[in-house]
Amino acid sequence: MNKTALLILCACILSACGETKKEETQAELFARIDTEIKQNAKAYSTLKEATETIGHRLTGSENGAKAEEYTFNKFKEYGFEDVQYQTFEVEAWARETVALAIDKAPVKVVTLGHSPIKADVTGEIIDMGNGLEADYEAHPESVKGKISLVYINILEGSPEGLTNLHRSEKTALAMKYGAIGIIIINQVPNGVLLTGTASVTGALIPIPAVCIGMEDGMALKEKLKDKSVSAHIEMTNKSDVIKARNVVATLKGSEIPEEEIVIGGHLDSWDLATGAIDNGIGSFAVLDIARAFKANNLTPKRTIKFIMFMGEEQGLLGSTYLVEEAVKNNTIDRIKYMMNLDMSGNPIGMNAGGKLEDEAFFKDLGAAIQQQDTIYQNTFSNRSGLHSDHQPFMLEGVPTLSVHSNLDRSIYGCYHSDCDDFNLVNEAHVTNTSRFGTMMLYALADAPKLPAIKMDSETTKQFMIDNNLKEKLIIGGDWKWEE
Repeated sequence: MNKTALLILCACILSACGETKKEETQAELFARIDTEIKQNAKAYSTLKEATETIGHRLTGSENGAKAEEYTFNKFKEYGFEDVQYQTFEVEAWARETVALAIDKAPVKVVTLGHSPIKADVTGEIIDMGNGLEADYEAHPESVKGKISLVYINILEGSPEGLTNLHRSEKTALAMKYGAIGIIIINQVPNGVLLTGTASVTGALIPIPAVCIGMEDGMALKEKLKDKSVSAHIEMTNKSDVIKARNVVATLKGSEIPEEEIVIGGHLDSWDLATGAIDNGIGSFAVLDIARAFKANNLTPKRTIKFIMFMGEEQGLLGSTYLVEEAVKNNTIDRIKYMMNLDMSGNPIGMNAGGKLEDEAFFKDLGAAIQQQDTIYQNTFSNRSGLHSDHQPFMLEGVPTLSVHSNLDRSIYGCYHSDCDDFNLVNEAHVTNTSRFGTMMLYALADAPKLPAIKMDSETTKQFMIDNNLKEKLIIGGDWKWEE
């Protein structure tokens, strides 16, 4: 081969090599991710398997431990080498027996979490409407030594602009004003009963707290307009200090591994059903997003921690422990973002909590996702709420990310109830969470510059105030700023 031919051959080889090394565009990457997940998604099938073979996933129960092991083994199966249990001690609560009689007639009822180990109370029922502070302030002595009746949401015909409280916060107010028990009326028709914690701290409360169906509750409210009515609440429950485990799978960052993005969903559920919606569709989507990262050989700049949190339902116990340990170990500043999937599905947009420096990042990211599928509508908000695993991160100033879900609203009526089973799960919707969630997480973890940074204490305080969270945090004992 002469010299000219050799030079031409070398040039052709170099040109071919250059083509194989061509960097993937974001559109090409997202298309590749999308194709793989649509072909191989596992969120639906693994959630089906878990609900059929494990059942509910109550923290501290045998089922809860099986769920922890199930997801640990799945992370390993998907190719994660660094998978750890993060064990924490928790006072686990479980229901035993409950009976409610109103004017001696039995009423269908369920106990709310963290009610006493044993309770047997009789008292006059006082209708406290929405159960907000203003309702009690109007009649501050009315429930002392009596049983408070409140609606779980805001009643029709209430004054405009009221902010609802969590059932635990409504229970705390009932106790503050001297009630010896609380009956909460559910908002879902057809006798659906709701459970969930009635404790703002995750510790046992001193008064029995129960939920009754909407029809029974509204009939009771009508009866109370004409006459006094008494109730007898009798219950037994269990509470023991046990060990529970967060499951943490780590994907080390390629360029700045010391910076961490956390994505989590709570694995635990209540025990009345299998917790398919709350929070199977969230936590098993997190598991499938982790699978997709490995299957697509995604290696973002920052480290990602995929976390199955336990104890969320009983007071954010697992996420609070993780954050407290990070603060204690001086590693909290490594956590740059927290993405939370709780009852999330069929995303159509994003909510970015925290003080944003680059809102356009999310809108541009949404536009890129929309190029893959116009089901995604690229809606955006910048707000924050409470009572899910993002909360302890948020209170430390860590920016948070969640999705705008587009789910059939009727399925939310089954959350925390005896109808929260796998038949409610839409395969396409949970797959869309995996598809779009993988794109969101990768873009965030691989961003040259993050769109928000950790807020300092005063900025975090103001963000809480701006989001109308101060009163709720004070009631829950989580307001850490002195006035």
